[in-house]
Amino acid sequence: MPSPLTPRQILEHLVAFPTVSRDSNLALVDWVEEFLEDRGITAHRVWNEDRTKAALYAHVGPEVEGAVVLSGHTDVVPVEGQDWTSDPWTVTERDGRLHGRGTCDMKGFDALALGALALAQEQGVSRPLQLALSFDEEVGCLGAPAMIAEMARCLPKGRAVIVGEPSRMRVVTGHKGGGGVLCHVRGHEVHSSIMHRGVNAIMSAARLIEWANRRNAESAEATPSDVASLFDPPWTTVHVGTIRGGTAGNITARDCRFDVGFRAVPGETVEDWVTAFEAEAREVEAGMKAIHPAAGVTIGRLFAYPPLRPEAEGEAEALARRLTGDNGEMVVSYGTEAGQFQTAGYSAVVCGPGDIAQAHQPDEYLEISQFEEGWGFMQRLVADLAR
Repeated sequence: MPSPLTPRQILEHLVAFPTVSRDSNLALVDWVEEFLEDRGITAHRVWNEDRTKAALYAHVGPEVEGAVVLSGHTDVVPVEGQDWTSDPWTVTERDGRLHGRGTCDMKGFDALALGALALAQEQGVSRPLQLALSFDEEVGCLGAPAMIAEMARCLPKGRAVIVGEPSRMRVVTGHKGGGGVLCHVRGHEVHSSIMHRGVNAIMSAARLIEWANRRNAESAEATPSDVASLFDPPWTTVHVGTIRGGTAGNITARDCRFDVGFRAVPGETVEDWVTAFEAEAREVEAGMKAIHPAAGVTIGRLFAYPPLRPEAEGEAEALARRLTGDNGEMVVSYGTEAGQFQTAGYSAVVCGPGDIAQAHQPDEYLEISQFEEGWGFMQRLVADLAR
Protein backbone atom coordinates (compact mmCIF):
# COMPACT_ATOMS: atom_id res chain seq x y z
CA MET A 1 0.00 0.00 0.00
CA PRO A 2 1.24 3.53 -0.76
CA SER A 3 1.97 5.95 2.04
CA PRO A 4 -1.24 7.72 3.08
CA LEU A 5 -1.69 11.30 1.98
CA THR A 6 -3.52 13.83 4.10
CA PRO A 7 -6.16 16.01 2.45
CA ARG A 8 -3.70 18.92 2.69
CA GLN A 9 -1.07 16.94 0.80
CA ILE A 10 -3.62 15.94 -1.84
CA LEU A 11 -4.54 19.62 -2.25
CA GLU A 12 -0.88 20.53 -2.75
CA HIS A 13 -0.61 17.99 -5.56
CA LEU A 14 -3.80 19.20 -7.26
CA VAL A 15 -2.91 22.89 -7.13
CA ALA A 16 0.51 22.17 -8.66
CA PHE A 17 -1.22 21.25 -11.93
CA PRO A 18 -2.01 24.49 -13.86
CA THR A 19 -5.30 23.23 -15.25
CA VAL A 20 -6.54 26.49 -16.77
CA SER A 21 -9.61 25.74 -18.90
CA ARG A 22 -7.86 26.65 -22.16
CA ASP A 23 -5.25 23.93 -21.50
CA SER A 24 -5.26 20.18 -20.96
CA ASN A 25 -6.08 18.67 -17.56
CA LEU A 26 -4.58 15.26 -18.36
CA ALA A 27 -1.56 15.54 -16.07
CA LEU A 28 -3.91 16.05 -13.11
CA VAL A 29 -6.20 13.24 -14.29
CA ASP A 30 -3.18 10.91 -14.57
CA TRP A 31 -2.20 11.72 -10.99
CA VAL A 32 -5.75 11.25 -9.64
CA GLU A 33 -6.15 7.97 -11.51
CA GLU A 34 -2.87 6.68 -10.06
CA PHE A 35 -3.85 7.88 -6.56
CA LEU A 36 -7.09 5.92 -6.77
CA GLU A 37 -5.65 2.80 -8.38
CA ASP A 38 -2.93 2.63 -5.70
CA ARG A 39 -5.79 2.32 -3.21
CA GLY A 40 -7.64 -0.34 -5.15
CA ILE A 41 -10.19 2.03 -6.70
CA THR A 42 -10.87 1.81 -10.43
CA ALA A 43 -11.27 5.13 -12.20
CA HIS A 44 -12.96 5.69 -15.55
CA ARG A 45 -12.27 8.49 -18.02
CA VAL A 46 -14.72 10.36 -20.25
CA TRP A 47 -12.76 12.10 -23.00
CA ASN A 48 -13.48 15.31 -24.86
CA GLU A 49 -13.64 15.17 -28.65
CA ASP A 50 -9.92 15.66 -29.34
CA ARG A 51 -8.81 13.68 -26.26
CA THR A 52 -6.91 16.62 -24.80
CA LYS A 53 -9.05 16.58 -21.65
CA ALA A 54 -10.93 14.02 -19.61
CA ALA A 55 -13.48 13.81 -16.87
CA LEU A 56 -13.06 11.04 -14.31
CA TYR A 57 -15.46 9.06 -12.17
CA ALA A 58 -15.09 6.23 -9.65
CA HIS A 59 -17.14 4.02 -7.33
CA VAL A 60 -16.31 2.65 -3.87
CA GLY A 61 -18.40 0.13 -2.02
CA PRO A 62 -21.01 -2.46 -2.97
CA GLU A 63 -22.40 -2.47 -6.51
CA VAL A 64 -25.84 -1.33 -5.42
CA GLU A 65 -27.93 1.76 -6.01
CA GLY A 66 -28.10 4.59 -3.50
CA ALA A 67 -24.59 6.04 -3.75
CA VAL A 68 -23.63 9.50 -2.60
CA VAL A 69 -21.81 11.33 -5.40
CA LEU A 70 -19.09 13.88 -4.64
CA SER A 71 -18.88 16.22 -7.63
CA GLY A 72 -16.10 18.68 -8.45
CA HIS A 73 -14.34 20.21 -11.44
CA THR A 74 -10.65 20.11 -12.29
CA ASP A 75 -10.26 23.33 -14.29
CA VAL A 76 -9.39 26.77 -12.95
CA VAL A 77 -9.39 30.31 -14.32
CA PRO A 78 -6.22 32.05 -15.57
CA VAL A 79 -3.79 33.98 -13.38
CA GLU A 80 -2.43 36.32 -16.07
CA GLY A 81 -2.93 39.98 -15.30
CA GLN A 82 -3.49 39.33 -11.60
CA ASP A 83 -1.19 40.61 -8.87
CA TRP A 84 -0.21 37.51 -6.90
CA THR A 85 2.13 37.78 -3.90
CA SER A 86 3.03 34.07 -4.01
CA ASP A 87 3.28 31.35 -6.64
CA PRO A 88 -0.33 30.58 -7.69
CA TRP A 89 0.59 26.95 -8.42
CA THR A 90 1.99 26.29 -4.94
CA VAL A 91 -0.16 26.09 -1.81
CA THR A 92 1.16 28.79 0.50
CA GLU A 93 -0.07 29.11 4.08
CA ARG A 94 -0.43 32.63 5.51
CA ASP A 95 -2.56 33.86 8.40
CA GLY A 96 -4.73 30.76 8.59
CA ARG A 97 -5.33 30.67 4.84
CA LEU A 98 -4.20 28.34 2.07
CA HIS A 99 -3.36 30.50 -0.94
CA GLY A 100 -3.16 29.16 -4.49
CA ARG A 101 -5.17 29.04 -7.69
CA GLY A 102 -8.08 26.71 -7.18
CA THR A 103 -7.73 26.25 -3.43
CA CYS A 104 -11.21 27.71 -3.06
CA ASP A 105 -12.68 27.01 -6.51
CA MET A 106 -12.60 24.09 -6.21
CA LYS A 107 -9.56 21.89 -5.70
CA GLY A 108 -10.04 22.19 -1.95
CA PHE A 109 -13.23 20.16 -2.26
CA ASP A 110 -11.64 17.85 -4.83
CA ALA A 111 -8.89 17.02 -2.34
CA LEU A 112 -11.42 16.31 0.39
CA ALA A 113 -13.45 14.11 -1.97
CA LEU A 114 -10.37 12.07 -2.90
CA GLY A 115 -9.53 11.72 0.77
CA ALA A 116 -13.09 10.55 1.45
CA LEU A 117 -12.91 7.88 -1.27
CA ALA A 118 -9.62 6.60 0.14
CA LEU A 119 -11.13 6.54 3.64
CA ALA A 120 -14.25 4.72 2.42
CA GLN A 121 -12.11 2.12 0.64
CA GLU A 122 -9.92 1.61 3.71
CA GLN A 123 -12.69 1.41 6.31
CA GLY A 124 -15.40 -0.15 4.16
CA VAL A 125 -18.93 1.12 3.51
CA SER A 126 -22.26 -0.65 3.24
CA ARG A 127 -23.62 2.01 0.88
CA PRO A 128 -21.48 3.26 -2.01
CA LEU A 129 -19.59 6.50 -2.50
CA GLN A 130 -18.90 7.86 -5.97
CA LEU A 131 -16.59 10.55 -7.33
CA ALA A 132 -17.22 12.78 -10.35
CA LEU A 133 -14.52 15.18 -11.56
CA SER A 134 -15.31 17.22 -14.68
CA PHE A 135 -13.45 19.61 -16.98
CA ASP A 136 -14.42 22.96 -18.57
CA GLU A 137 -16.80 23.98 -15.79
CA GLU A 138 -15.32 27.47 -15.77
CA VAL A 139 -16.22 28.06 -19.42
CA GLY A 140 -19.86 27.05 -19.25
CA CYS A 141 -20.20 23.66 -17.50
CA LEU A 142 -19.26 21.97 -20.78
CA GLY A 143 -17.55 18.82 -19.55
CA ALA A 144 -20.09 17.41 -17.11
CA PRO A 145 -23.05 16.24 -19.25
CA ALA A 146 -21.22 13.40 -21.03
CA MET A 147 -19.70 12.28 -17.72
CA ILE A 148 -23.09 12.32 -15.98
CA ALA A 149 -24.66 10.34 -18.82
CA GLU A 150 -21.94 7.68 -18.68
CA MET A 151 -22.16 7.42 -14.90
CA ALA A 152 -25.91 6.91 -15.12
CA ARG A 153 -25.36 4.23 -17.77
CA CYS A 154 -22.42 2.38 -16.22
CA LEU A 155 -22.74 2.74 -12.44
CA PRO A 156 -25.48 1.89 -9.97
CA LYS A 157 -27.64 5.02 -9.70
CA GLY A 158 -26.67 7.53 -7.02
CA ARG A 159 -29.30 8.88 -4.65
CA ALA A 160 -27.67 12.17 -3.70
CA VAL A 161 -25.10 14.47 -5.31
CA ILE A 162 -23.01 16.93 -3.30
CA VAL A 163 -21.49 19.54 -5.63
CA GLY A 164 -18.66 21.08 -3.64
CA GLU A 165 -18.58 24.64 -4.96
CA PRO A 166 -17.64 27.12 -2.22
CA SER A 167 -20.63 27.80 0.04
CA ARG A 168 -18.88 28.03 3.44
CA MET A 169 -20.27 24.53 4.03
CA ARG A 170 -23.81 25.84 3.98
CA VAL A 171 -26.42 23.85 2.09
CA VAL A 172 -27.41 25.53 -1.17
CA THR A 173 -30.65 24.16 -2.61
CA GLY A 174 -31.04 26.36 -5.69
CA HIS A 175 -29.10 28.36 -8.23
CA LYS A 176 -29.80 30.15 -11.49
CA GLY A 177 -29.31 28.59 -14.89
CA GLY A 178 -26.84 30.20 -17.25
CA GLY A 179 -26.10 30.60 -20.89
CA GLY A 180 -24.23 32.76 -23.32
CA VAL A 181 -24.23 33.74 -26.98
CA LEU A 182 -21.79 35.64 -29.18
CA CYS A 183 -23.41 38.20 -31.46
CA HIS A 184 -21.74 39.40 -34.68
CA VAL A 185 -23.39 42.39 -36.34
CA ARG A 186 -22.25 43.05 -39.93
CA GLY A 187 -22.75 46.54 -41.28
CA HIS A 188 -21.86 48.39 -44.50
CA GLU A 189 -19.07 50.97 -44.49
CA VAL A 190 -19.55 54.47 -45.86
CA HIS A 191 -18.23 57.89 -44.85
CA SER A 192 -20.07 59.10 -41.79
CA SER A 193 -21.18 62.24 -43.63
CA ILE A 194 -23.50 60.00 -45.67
CA MET A 195 -24.24 57.54 -42.93
CA HIS A 196 -27.82 57.09 -44.15
CA ARG A 197 -26.44 55.13 -47.10
CA GLY A 198 -24.49 52.75 -44.91
CA VAL A 199 -25.26 50.42 -42.02
CA ASN A 200 -23.45 51.11 -38.76
CA ALA A 201 -22.86 47.78 -37.04
CA ILE A 202 -22.20 49.40 -33.68
CA MET A 203 -25.38 51.47 -33.72
CA SER A 204 -27.37 48.41 -34.81
CA ALA A 205 -25.78 46.40 -32.01
CA ALA A 206 -26.80 49.16 -29.61
CA ARG A 207 -30.44 48.39 -30.40
CA LEU A 208 -29.91 44.80 -29.30
CA ILE A 209 -28.09 45.88 -26.15
CA GLU A 210 -30.93 48.28 -25.40
CA TRP A 211 -33.28 45.29 -25.67
CA ALA A 212 -31.28 43.74 -22.83
CA ASN A 213 -31.67 46.92 -20.78
CA ARG A 214 -35.43 46.98 -21.37
CA ARG A 215 -35.89 43.34 -20.46
CA ASN A 216 -33.88 43.77 -17.25
CA ALA A 217 -36.01 46.77 -16.30
CA GLU A 218 -39.23 44.90 -17.06
CA SER A 219 -38.11 41.89 -15.05
CA ALA A 220 -37.10 44.06 -12.11
CA GLU A 221 -40.57 45.63 -12.01
CA ALA A 222 -42.48 42.34 -12.33
CA THR A 223 -43.67 40.34 -9.32
CA PRO A 224 -41.30 37.38 -8.91
CA SER A 225 -42.47 33.82 -8.44
CA ASP A 226 -42.10 32.22 -5.03
CA VAL A 227 -38.93 30.42 -6.12
CA ALA A 228 -37.47 33.45 -7.93
CA SER A 229 -38.03 35.61 -4.84
CA LEU A 230 -35.36 33.57 -3.03
CA PHE A 231 -32.64 34.94 -5.33
CA ASP A 232 -30.71 38.20 -5.43
CA PRO A 233 -31.81 39.65 -7.78
CA PRO A 234 -35.12 37.78 -7.98
CA TRP A 235 -35.31 37.80 -11.77
CA THR A 236 -33.48 36.56 -14.85
CA THR A 237 -30.67 38.92 -15.84
CA VAL A 238 -29.33 39.72 -19.30
CA HIS A 239 -25.77 41.01 -19.36
CA VAL A 240 -23.34 42.28 -22.01
CA GLY A 241 -19.76 41.95 -20.79
CA THR A 242 -17.60 42.68 -23.83
CA ILE A 243 -18.00 44.62 -27.08
CA ARG A 244 -15.65 45.58 -29.88
CA GLY A 245 -15.99 46.96 -33.39
CA GLY A 246 -15.56 49.83 -35.79
CA THR A 247 -12.70 51.20 -37.88
CA ALA A 248 -12.61 54.97 -37.36
CA GLY A 249 -14.73 57.80 -36.04
CA ASN A 250 -15.76 58.93 -39.52
CA ILE A 251 -16.69 55.53 -40.99
CA THR A 252 -19.89 53.60 -40.32
CA ALA A 253 -18.79 50.47 -38.50
CA ARG A 254 -18.56 47.35 -40.64
CA ASP A 255 -18.40 44.92 -37.71
CA CYS A 256 -19.42 44.76 -34.09
CA ARG A 257 -19.13 41.76 -31.83
CA PHE A 258 -20.47 41.44 -28.30
CA ASP A 259 -21.39 38.68 -25.88
CA VAL A 260 -24.71 38.28 -24.11
CA GLY A 261 -25.05 36.28 -20.91
CA PHE A 262 -28.27 35.04 -19.32
CA ARG A 263 -28.78 33.92 -15.72
CA ALA A 264 -32.23 32.41 -15.48
CA VAL A 265 -34.20 31.83 -12.31
CA PRO A 266 -35.73 28.36 -11.86
CA GLY A 267 -39.02 28.23 -13.73
CA GLU A 268 -37.54 30.04 -16.73
CA THR A 269 -35.12 28.64 -19.27
CA VAL A 270 -32.05 30.08 -20.94
CA GLU A 271 -33.34 28.62 -24.21
CA ASP A 272 -36.51 30.74 -24.05
CA TRP A 273 -34.47 33.87 -23.36
CA VAL A 274 -32.07 33.15 -26.22
CA THR A 275 -35.05 32.58 -28.52
CA ALA A 276 -36.47 35.97 -27.53
CA PHE A 277 -33.11 37.63 -28.20
CA GLU A 278 -32.87 35.94 -31.58
CA ALA A 279 -36.35 37.22 -32.48
CA GLU A 280 -35.27 40.78 -31.65
CA ALA A 281 -32.11 40.29 -33.72
CA ARG A 282 -34.18 39.27 -36.75
CA GLU A 283 -36.19 42.50 -36.48
CA VAL A 284 -33.03 44.59 -36.27
CA GLU A 285 -31.53 42.64 -39.17
CA ALA A 286 -34.56 43.31 -41.38
CA GLY A 287 -34.03 47.05 -41.03
CA MET A 288 -30.32 46.67 -41.79
CA LYS A 289 -30.93 44.60 -44.92
CA ALA A 290 -33.41 47.16 -46.20
CA ILE A 291 -30.40 49.50 -46.54
CA HIS A 292 -27.82 46.96 -47.70
CA PRO A 293 -28.47 43.24 -48.36
CA ALA A 294 -25.07 42.09 -47.08
CA ALA A 295 -25.75 43.49 -43.61
CA GLY A 296 -27.00 41.14 -40.94
CA VAL A 297 -26.75 39.56 -37.51
CA THR A 298 -25.21 36.18 -36.68
CA ILE A 299 -25.70 34.62 -33.25
CA GLY A 300 -23.47 31.80 -32.06
CA ARG A 301 -24.42 29.66 -29.08
CA LEU A 302 -21.59 29.44 -26.53
CA PHE A 303 -22.99 27.42 -23.63
CA ALA A 304 -26.08 26.74 -21.55
CA TYR A 305 -26.65 24.96 -18.27
CA PRO A 306 -29.89 24.48 -16.29
CA PRO A 307 -30.80 25.96 -12.92
CA LEU A 308 -30.85 23.96 -9.71
CA ARG A 309 -34.42 23.86 -8.41
CA PRO A 310 -35.14 23.49 -4.69
CA GLU A 311 -36.47 19.96 -4.22
CA ALA A 312 -39.39 18.95 -2.05
CA GLU A 313 -37.99 16.44 0.44
CA GLY A 314 -34.82 16.08 -1.60
CA GLU A 315 -32.49 13.28 -0.47
CA ALA A 316 -29.35 15.33 -1.13
CA GLU A 317 -30.65 18.23 0.95
CA ALA A 318 -31.65 15.95 3.83
CA LEU A 319 -28.25 14.27 3.83
CA ALA A 320 -26.27 17.51 3.66
CA ARG A 321 -28.32 19.12 6.42
CA ARG A 322 -27.87 16.07 8.65
CA LEU A 323 -24.09 16.13 8.14
CA THR A 324 -23.64 19.91 8.49
CA GLY A 325 -26.40 20.83 10.94
CA ASP A 326 -27.31 23.72 8.62
CA ASN A 327 -31.06 24.28 8.46
CA GLY A 328 -30.98 27.73 6.86
CA GLU A 329 -32.38 28.63 3.46
CA MET A 330 -29.76 29.50 0.86
CA VAL A 331 -29.78 29.91 -2.90
CA VAL A 332 -27.10 31.51 -5.11
CA SER A 333 -27.00 33.34 -8.42
CA TYR A 334 -23.83 31.68 -9.70
CA GLY A 335 -24.12 28.46 -11.68
CA THR A 336 -22.81 24.95 -11.00
CA GLU A 337 -23.07 21.44 -12.38
CA ALA A 338 -25.73 20.60 -9.78
CA GLY A 339 -28.50 21.59 -12.19
CA GLN A 340 -27.06 19.21 -14.78
CA PHE A 341 -27.13 16.31 -12.31
CA GLN A 342 -30.67 17.23 -11.28
CA THR A 343 -31.82 17.34 -14.91
CA ALA A 344 -30.38 13.83 -15.32
CA GLY A 345 -32.57 12.57 -12.48
CA TYR A 346 -30.29 12.93 -9.45
CA SER A 347 -31.14 14.71 -6.22
CA ALA A 348 -28.53 17.46 -5.82
CA VAL A 349 -27.33 20.29 -3.61
CA VAL A 350 -24.28 22.54 -3.46
CA CYS A 351 -22.14 22.37 -0.33
CA GLY A 352 -18.41 22.99 -0.15
CA PRO A 353 -15.67 24.79 1.77
CA GLY A 354 -14.63 28.36 1.11
CA ASP A 355 -16.26 31.62 0.10
CA ILE A 356 -17.28 32.29 -3.51
CA ALA A 357 -15.98 35.85 -3.04
CA GLN A 358 -12.44 34.41 -3.15
CA ALA A 359 -12.98 32.48 -6.37
CA HIS A 360 -11.04 33.78 -9.41
CA GLN A 361 -9.25 36.41 -7.32
CA PRO A 362 -5.52 37.16 -7.10
CA ASP A 363 -4.11 35.42 -4.03
CA GLU A 364 -7.17 33.15 -4.04
CA TYR A 365 -7.41 31.37 -0.71
CA LEU A 366 -9.27 28.78 1.32
CA GLU A 367 -9.41 29.28 5.07
CA ILE A 368 -7.85 26.38 6.95
CA SER A 369 -10.87 26.34 9.26
CA GLN A 370 -13.11 25.81 6.23
CA PHE A 371 -10.87 23.05 4.91
CA GLU A 372 -10.98 21.33 8.29
CA GLU A 373 -14.75 21.73 8.47
CA GLY A 374 -14.99 20.14 5.04
CA TRP A 375 -12.86 17.18 6.16
CA GLY A 376 -15.10 16.72 9.19
CA PHE A 377 -18.06 16.60 6.79
CA MET A 378 -16.33 13.88 4.74
CA GLN A 379 -15.49 11.81 7.81
CA ARG A 380 -19.11 11.98 8.98
CA LEU A 381 -20.30 11.06 5.48
CA VAL A 382 -18.10 7.95 5.35
CA ALA A 383 -19.23 6.93 8.84
CA ASP A 384 -22.85 7.40 7.75
CA LEU A 385 -22.31 5.18 4.69
CA ALA A 386 -20.65 2.53 6.84
CA ARG A 387 -23.68 2.07 9.07
